[in-house]
Amino acid sequence: MANHYPNDKLKIFSLNSNQTLAVQVAEKIGRPLGKCSVKQFSDGEVQINIEESIRGCDVFVIQSTSYPVNENLMELLIMIDALKRASARTINVVMPYYGYARQDRKARSREPITAKLVANLLETAGAHRVIAIDLHAPQIQGFFDIPIDHLVAEPILTEYFKGKGFNIDELVIVSPDHGGVTRARKMADRMKAPIAIIDKRRPRPNVAEVMNIVGNVEGKTAILIDDIIDTAGTITIAASALIESGAKEVYACCTHPVLSGPAIERIDNSQIKELVITNSIELPATKTSPKIKQLSIASLLAEAIVRVFEEKSVSTLFE
Repeated sequence: MANHYPNDKLKIFSLNSNQTLAVQVAEKIGRPLGKCSVKQFSDGEVQINIEESIRGCDVFVIQSTSYPVNENLMELLIMIDALKRASARTINVVMPYYGYARQDRKARSREPITAKLVANLLETAGAHRVIAIDLHAPQIQGFFDIPIDHLVAEPILTEYFKGKGFNIDELVIVSPDHGGVTRARKMADRMKAPIAIIDKRRPRPNVAEVMNIVGNVEGKTAILIDDIIDTAGTITIAASALIESGAKEVYACCTHPVLSGPAIERIDNSQIKELVITNSIELPATKTSPKIKQLSIASLLAEAIVRVFEEKSVSTLFE
């Protein structure tokens, strides 16, 4: 990618959820952020105005549907509608964090499948493509009838830990549940380390109870890897269980730092030595901690945007 991307038919817009990341992405590509205003009427309704011509352009809108989830989602839907009515050639939604993804199936009777509902809303509004990072469940890709590029942040996290210079013989990669085994296996393969799995039971949402650890962690440095850390209950209980089972020290990492409610307090008081996250969600000052290290996914998103715009393969970025 050049420092100044020459084609002015590529337009990048940011809404309110993660403007810092959007600025980084635009700088990596060498394009200015598009001009638009996002305001609210006095009753809270979102008002958007695109302040430059985008007729015939390929537009990329960067917006995570993180807290406040509903407001950020409505901003995105209204922006898509505005772009469609302003004659954009293609509307590409870049969602570093795809909200409502945790309800991806009917686990109990009379439950919604919100991950599918959001996919329907994006398509109905007029999106032509979605670029997302680490969906809560890969099968969410199947909820879309438009192209979706599902990127992964695990290589970025892995490279950071490789730089720590851990002794491979004393390293173990740990999945905090059965659903994350594939993610842990990918990191373990890159680090050439074994994996362990925490077998847990969740009696109710946001409450986790550790049952057993499958694999050898005694005397080892453990790295927990997850896609989302919300209230940090699962990850901190898992860290305690690893120390109790003989682990020497525990690091943790995730792609999406939701970090709601008591999360920061739990992390500060936990056995976790360092929590490594990405900037898929912008963290306010109230959600910072000496234990938290944030890595940028701007280069990954910038490369994906340019490849989509130039109609090149994106598959190499999945690795």
